[in-house]
Amino acid sequence: MLSEPRSGRLAAWGNALFVGLISPDDAVLAIVGEDAVHRVEGLPGESAPVGLTLALGRLRRLGATGLRVALPAPGHPLGLSGPPEFNARALEAEEAVVCHGAALGLVPEVYEAGPDGDVHVEVVWHCLPVREAPPADVPSLGEAERELAEALREATEVLSRLDVAGSGPVAEAALDAYRARAERGREVLAPGYPPRAVRVLELAQRVGLLVSLAYENGHGGAVSASEMGARGAALRPVERTARRAQVAAYNSVVEERERGMR
Repeated sequence: MLSEPRSGRLAAWGNALFVGLISPDDAVLAIVGEDAVHRVEGLPGESAPVGLTLALGRLRRLGATGLRVALPAPGHPLGLSGPPEFNARALEAEEAVVCHGAALGLVPEVYEAGPDGDVHVEVVWHCLPVREAPPADVPSLGEAERELAEALREATEVLSRLDVAGSGPVAEAALDAYRARAERGREVLAPGYPPRAVRVLELAQRVGLLVSLAYENGHGGAVSASEMGARGAALRPVERTARRAQVAAYNSVVEERERGMR
């Protein structure tokens, strides 16, 4: 949850491209980010993997009018609508993109290559059929924002109770990195997203950061198996709320467009 999911970049900048707010080159540059290259495999009409520029254009011609994000976890098929094969691959990757207007979805597979110190990352997006149905368990932006405010309070209380909040240099460094990133005014979402979506996504990432700190900074005050189990039970709902809010933010422009056509 500390880094932006690749599905989020693909959906956000793909949506901006679909409505003509950015150029194909700018969209691909933002989607690829620090990776070496992205390709799409299994695209209808293509016998071999193709680049993102061609793939996004082909998806539009196949009827896609928008892209949604799914961030599933075991027992929580967030943003998915089936069929089982697609859901299983998305769950394994912990993320996916689902086309709106075309019964297709994309699941990333990440490869690392190169010697130590010069590793580069390549991503292959597997294009698969999906079921055209409402995505599972995705809240509205308003719902997500209200849930996040409560989740942030809960996460802070849990961290304090378990002696994790401010527990040493690792926690402080992570918080400092988060603040620096926010202060740089980074472009959280692509052009065309409402300010509320940006606000919700930033808050979801902050909640996700706190949850990650709780899991990564040792046992804190939880020294017994039962106490460690209690920590997990307390943090899981908070983490789920943050993931739901992320999906709501990324999917907001598609949801708004869909409501406007009714």
